[in-house]
Amino acid sequence: MNRANTDFEFDDDAPLLEVTDLEVTYRTRSGGLVAVDRIDFTVDENEIFGLVGESGCGKSTVAQAMLGLLPSNGEVSAGSIEFRGVDLTDLEKRELDTLRWEHVSLISQGAMNSLNPVLRISNQIVEAIQAHRDVSTEEARERTAELFEMVGLDPGRMDDYPHQFSGGMKQRAYIAMSLALDPDLIIADEPTTALDVIVQDQILKRLKELRDELGISVIIISHDISVIAETCNRLGVMYSGKLMEYGDLRDIFANPYNPYTLGLQNAFPTLRGDQSDLISIPGSPPDIAALPEGCRFRARCPFATAECDTAHPPLEEVAEDHYSACYHHERIESMRTDAQRRRTWERLRDDATAGTAAVEDADD
Repeated sequence: MNRANTDFEFDDDAPLLEVTDLEVTYRTRSGGLVAVDRIDFTVDENEIFGLVGESGCGKSTVAQAMLGLLPSNGEVSAGSIEFRGVDLTDLEKRELDTLRWEHVSLISQGAMNSLNPVLRISNQIVEAIQAHRDVSTEEARERTAELFEMVGLDPGRMDDYPHQFSGGMKQRAYIAMSLALDPDLIIADEPTTALDVIVQDQILKRLKELRDELGISVIIISHDISVIAETCNRLGVMYSGKLMEYGDLRDIFANPYNPYTLGLQNAFPTLRGDQSDLISIPGSPPDIAALPEGCRFRARCPFATAECDTAHPPLEEVAEDHYSACYHHERIESMRTDAQRRRTWERLRDDATAGTAAVEDADD
């Protein structure tokens, strides 16, 4: 299908997506809350890039900011998001409406429940196509049948209603819709949430196959590090609005430099490990309304020192194209060893319990 005419002046020499010094703020009655705090990353052609972190770290806010879908009280307060050299933060609503689906599409959280339950699935995809392309209904339906085949669905089922599809089938149908206009980039926000592990594996494999077949790029946003490990080429690890580690996925998994990444690895099972080997990170991320002055991970990090109280560490290159935000990279070998010991992390719980008891004694 031919693209609709657009006024975008893309730079073919620019990265597909380049996020620079991005800050996103939510306006509240008590003031502005910074949900994404000065992060940088790029996404290349024909790449699957991952953003991983605990719930509330700001990764979904990044996705919404890219497409101008922030809620009414949210705004990009600093930085830029450039798609082929065009800053998306400068575009008007009409321009963003054209760019969405045509060049960048979104598989949103809860995509299984995003299909209109009273419309046939084919009608919903046809409507999306005709909103952007001057094509007949017959042509749009032919395209819908192609899309169903592309994502592994029977085209004979495209006139079914969403309730006639299983969860995995609805997810595939939504992926088909996201591919309807041949976008260059798909942003998949928690694309396998609520799916069983077998269907999850099928969806992730299909995303990788589509990347290879169509030459598209994908951003996968997830709290599940195993999802990222299975699919992505490069990875950004987010915590409390900050990018903590960033680089080649295999390098980060083989040689992590950030204590938060070490903690995430401990908390997820592997085929070789036992469930009892899992070690959770004590505590919870800080409230963005009361962020600490020092390192955001300071209160949950077993390797923190007084230096970590001064300011959040800068993201610096620790190996070729591998970046981490930590003041103690020179201790990384010992930190990697100690992080594998349950006692290293349990000491934080013991200290927190002792601190709580001391406060209660003082109050008495």
